[in-house]
Amino acid sequence: MRTRSLVLSLFGYAALVFILAPIVIVVIASFSPARYMEFPPPSLSLRWYREVLGSSDWLGAFGSSIVLAFCVATATTAACFLAALVTTRRRFVGKSLLEMLVQAPLLLPNAALAMALLALLVQIKGRGTLGGLWIAHCILVMPFVYRPLVNGLRQFDLGLEEAAMTLGSPPLRTFRLITLPAIKPSLITAFAFSFIISFDEVTASVFLVGVNYTTLPVKILSDIQSDATPAIAAVSTLLMLLTMTFVTIVSRMVGIGRVIGSRSGH
Repeated sequence: MRTRSLVLSLFGYAALVFILAPIVIVVIASFSPARYMEFPPPSLSLRWYREVLGSSDWLGAFGSSIVLAFCVATATTAACFLAALVTTRRRFVGKSLLEMLVQAPLLLPNAALAMALLALLVQIKGRGTLGGLWIAHCILVMPFVYRPLVNGLRQFDLGLEEAAMTLGSPPLRTFRLITLPAIKPSLITAFAFSFIISFDEVTASVFLVGVNYTTLPVKILSDIQSDATPAIAAVSTLLMLLTMTFVTIVSRMVGIGRVIGSRSGH
């Protein structure tokens, strides 16, 4: 029994090292003063952080990704919330079809879906624009937003609404004071996942960006292919810090258990 426990512990530590090693290498390599990425670096320098934070190309791509992710998260959270309300509280013909359509993007590879969206956006002259990428990202992100909202609404006790309306509260007031506060954690979780997934999306974005509008993940991929400097490692490190901060804030607001549980529910 003790041997089995020791083996499992060693396996767990090995898996942890395997996962963390690339992250540690990227972080350390970002402090290299050399022109090309190398590990270990010959010395430590903030050269590439200064270059990234002073580059209009990097900052422009970062700003584009932030704006796009926020717009996508806002739209998909609102739309999926309405869809979840309908599917959890009403019985109607086509309910299963509606749920299948919302989650259909999970059934297709992102590259195949991107090609279909590319054909559509070319027809409506939306390729390489914020609007075109917004449409594509909303479609890709929607399944990951819908499920946490459905789970939250199914766990909500409808008796609370019925009691409030029995006491004379109008439906809108009941919704604002009873329903929304109860499902706020699910809304925050859905918004957070939508924002992160949209911000990190690269497969479909590669097909849809243009000369005048690009996202940060596409910019990183382009620089890796053309000139793999430690600037990429510096950007990656900054993104890890940003993501960790964002997830920490969300977990403090709704609880890390709910965040993980909603994610695993997909």
